Amino acid sequence: MTENLTICFEHPDFVVINKPAGISVHKDEQAVGLSEKLAKQLGVEKLWLVHRLDKVTSGLLIFARNQTAAVNFYHLFHEHKVEKTYLALSDKKPKKKQGKIIGDMEKSRGGSWKLCPTKNHPAITQFHSLSLAPNLRLFILQPKTGKTHQLRVAMKSLSSPILGDMRYAGSTADRVYLHAYQLAFVYQGEDFLIRAWPTSGHFWANIDESAIMAISQPK
Repeated sequence: MTENLTICFEHPDFVVINKPAGISVHKDEQAVGLSEKLAKQLGVEKLWLVHRLDKVTSGLLIFARNQTAAVNFYHLFHEHKVEKTYLALSDKKPKKKQGKIIGDMEKSRGGSWKLCPTKNHPAITQFHSLSLAPNLRLFILQPKTGKTHQLRVAMKSLSSPILGDMRYAGSTADRVYLHAYQLAFVYQGEDFLIRAWPTSGHFWANIDESAIMAISQPK
């Protein structure tokens, strides 16, 4: 991770980057963590990571510039006031082409999760899908909850595991085709709508972004 991170939006209280796929939000095996790397890039002492993306997932990630902003974003995310839209690709036909995926999630083997038919504290995902080519379908995913591996498990439950997501029975590919494309929220009375296109993965080239923008408008 020697190259500079791509900054999508800057505000006095926060900064939004387009996280590359394959980079952990935690330090893990990296010499320098993502927060520290971005802070150094921006020439500031510290940044606060206010939400998470899986290591395999690319896309929009918010960092607060001060502790007060971090607390504000914590409440926005906790109260589900940040509308998140993800893009995913699959080469498998889904059980249904649009709708909601609802169910409790339980830990499975080896760090994986599974979707259960019960709905005590369910993960909820709204989705639409579009055929792009033979054996290639785009999914526009809008999670209403924030469970670990929620979207990856939801896609598997549709019988359309994400392309490249070997953990959840996806076909082999050059990356896991899951990307945090859009964030919509109100911060201190101002509306924000931030988008970022994936920067890696050749299968994204099949997509017409205008079709996604029409479906992913904030509610």
